[in-house]
Amino acid sequence: MALRIVGKKAQRVGLGHVRGLQSFSLPDLPYDYGALEPVISAEIMQLHHQKHHQTYISNYNKALEQLDHALSKADSPTIVRLQSAIKFNGGGHINHSIFWKNLAPIREGGGEPPKASLGWAIDTQFGSLESLMQKVNAEGAALQGSGWVWLALDKEQQKLSVETTANQDPLVTKGSALAPLFGIDVWEHAYYLQYKNVKADYLKNIWKVINWKYSSEVYEKESPCLRQ
Repeated sequence: MALRIVGKKAQRVGLGHVRGLQSFSLPDLPYDYGALEPVISAEIMQLHHQKHHQTYISNYNKALEQLDHALSKADSPTIVRLQSAIKFNGGGHINHSIFWKNLAPIREGGGEPPKASLGWAIDTQFGSLESLMQKVNAEGAALQGSGWVWLALDKEQQKLSVETTANQDPLVTKGSALAPLFGIDVWEHAYYLQYKNVKADYLKNIWKVINWKYSSEVYEKESPCLRQ
């Protein structure tokens, strides 16, 4: 897939097909690469979006193409072998697509505390937004290796929970009833160029650009009690 850069913003150029299947392409960012500074540098955002996310998409499309071929040949060993690549790269695409929406420039409301129903749910379950932030940061800092830390809505139990997933596992691997309200990427590529090995500083600062408006919209959409 070709990309062109306009004002540090990536844009898609066309959609392809893989053996009759719709292929996946890099989603546009809703802000310029430098819009999250000083919390996240433009250099990190550009590399993270153009290189890392694009690589997951390219490898995901490749694995799907190979799977389609293997299915047509009833090649069971290859079908089984491809599952890990599909999970890893497909998960990378899913997670990063959510991550970009979870962030917003400070001048556009990034970091503004959640209000209405989500704000009330956080206060009820965690005591305060500050307590939730401390819990998320602790879980993220304790995560060994690479992975993600999430604020999730359990749609069956109608409650919030803090979850972690390893590598690029999407939240759905922890349970089909879990809806991601936001996820924080704690892979080193998300912060190392700016924060070096001090992951705790990255986790502390990223709250300044969390897009609580988006999280609130997802919460209200996914919460059964609010749809009644």
